[in-house]
Amino acid sequence: RMTIADFTIEGLALHGRHGVLEAERSLGQHFFLDLHITADIGDAVASDKIDDTLHYGQVIKAASATFNARAYDLIEAAAGAVGDELLRLFPKIISVRVTVHKPAAPVAALINDLAVSIERRR
Repeated sequence: RMTIADFTIEGLALHGRHGVLEAERSLGQHFFLDLHITADIGDAVASDKIDDTLHYGQVIKAASATFNARAYDLIEAAAGAVGDELLRLFPKIISVRVTVHKPAAPVAALINDLAVSIERRR
């Protein structure tokens, strides 16, 4: 039986060395990830068993590891890599929207945040 669930993980704080500028690569900076996931959790509502749903602790671990597996020039590429890896690792996921926030982006303006969202689907 199909049961569609939406999962939201917001504000996952990670330090990364992503960016085009050398200073971004050498010093790194804080990034924040938001994950919006649609998954088929089957009978998890009735079974009440973790194995029947999407284990968000494992999702967070996988997203963090992928985000920091290498340095990306673009946060678009980092977001896409996280989305691709989550789809690969978790067959219950139907779609995932990854938003990478880069609040300390080196731009000639005062900003609260700069973010890019990438959506991946099966």
